Formats: sequence, C-alpha cells, structure tokens
Amino acid sequence: MFDVHHHLLFGLDDGPKTIEDSIAQAEAAVADGITHVVCTPHASHRYDFLPEVNAERMAELRAALAQRNIPLTLAQGCDFHITYDNIEDAKKHPTRYSINGGQYLLIELPEQFLQNAVSNAQAELMSAHLIPVLTHPERNMSIQRDPQRIRDWVADGMLVQVTAGALLGEFGKAARTISNRYVEDDWATVVATDAHNITSRPPNMTAAYEHLRQRFGEETARRLCVTNPQHIFEGKPLGPQPYPRGIDDSDEPMGRSGGGFFSRLFGR
Repeated sequence: MFDVHHHLLFGLDDGPKTIEDSIAQAEAAVADGITHVVCTPHASHRYDFLPEVNAERMAELRAALAQRNIPLTLAQGCDFHITYDNIEDAKKHPTRYSINGGQYLLIELPEQFLQNAVSNAQAELMSAHLIPVLTHPERNMSIQRDPQRIRDWVADGMLVQVTAGALLGEFGKAARTISNRYVEDDWATVVATDAHNITSRPPNMTAAYEHLRQRFGEETARRLCVTNPQHIFEGKPLGPQPYPRGIDDSDEPMGRSGGGFFSRLFGR
C-alpha cells in the first residue's frame, strides 16, 4: 500500500526525533503492508520547512533502510499549512512543496478558518497547476461542527485525504462518523496514516483497508488505499472517480471548473 501522508523524517517536527526512531517507524510501516511512503514534514509557522535539510535526512534514512534491507520506498512531500507566505512561495516554487515534485500538494487547515479564504487559497494553488489534497478534514473542529463546509472545495476540484485511524475511531466518535461518511458519499479520495511514531500514532493502513473492505467493498478499499495513492505518489492523473453524492442539487455535474478538471476527475 501507498501512504502519502507520513511523518517519517527525524528531527524536523513532531514526528520521530532520531534516525533510530525513523527506522523503527519504517519497520512498523513495512510490517503493516506499506511499501511506499511520502515523507511529509510540516511547513508551518511552528516548523520551518527546509528542503535541503529534508533531502539530507531522506538520503540518510534511505541509506539506513537499504543497509538493513527494509523494503520501503520513500518520496518527498510536506504537510502544507495554509498561510499567506506558504501560498505565495508555492505559487513561485510549486515543486518545492508538492509530492515527488509533481502536481499534488497536501494542505492542512487551521482549526479556525474563513470559508472564502480557503476557497481563494485553493484557486491560487490551482492557478499554479497544483492539485490540493485536503488532509484529515474529519479531525478539524470547525468541520466537525459542519461537515458540509468542504462541499464547494470538493466541487471545485479539491481532493480529500481521510485518516486511517479516524475511520477506526482512534480520533473520537465525530472524526469516525465524518470520515466514514466522506467515504460512503465518495467525497474521500485517499486514505493515509498521518503516522508520527510507533506508539500513539503508528502506521495502520492494513486495519483501515480491512475496515473499508468489509463496510464499503473491495473496490473502494483498493481505490482509496492503493490505486489513488499510487497515482498521487507517482504524479499521475487519478482517472475517473465515483461522482460525489450530494455535491450538487441534481444528477448532473456542477461544471464549476468549466467541464475541465472536475468533469475529467469524476468521469462525467
């Protein structure tokens, strides 16, 4: 399986502190059935995003995994917080933040946000040919109060990543209910672990896959845990997706992207 949101690089944020911690977490990921990981250190006011340092840590970790014959393929990305400075820099240097230097960008909401501000940020990022992937909206308190707040963003082409642990109830009842509802209504595009360690926030894709398989079917589990994340990892188009239920008031697509990305994404 492909895990596109995973804090695996050591000494950068609230993930592993040492390379030994990173190695242990990588071993846990492999034991969980994960074959590919996007390393996603935070890019935020709290944690400086330093691509050169990130690349050094990734090279060091890759060498350590190879030495120990740990079969885990790594790629670079980030946990991109929506701030003015980040957005302006991403417009100038989109591959600085995106997954594997491609078109997909993980974005994280602040706990409190203005709806129009996020819509404007989405438009700015997409104007730089980036495809925003909204990380763990089910864990955001504002969205827990109103899960429909992401509706217009999805209609305008934003992809949605729900957390494996949230599907399983590890982040509380509200997060479990919303994440499963996003899957049921085909608003979710990808599942990822957002792993930070091997204790309180471990890699747990296998349990999430089995949950999805039992509740929503094999096709849904594979699309969210394997096919879509693989395409995101490799920077390839997702291909047609199930059309999100309740995204508009008719059986026809909204056409908010002028018959472009939105229509192609959902095969309509």
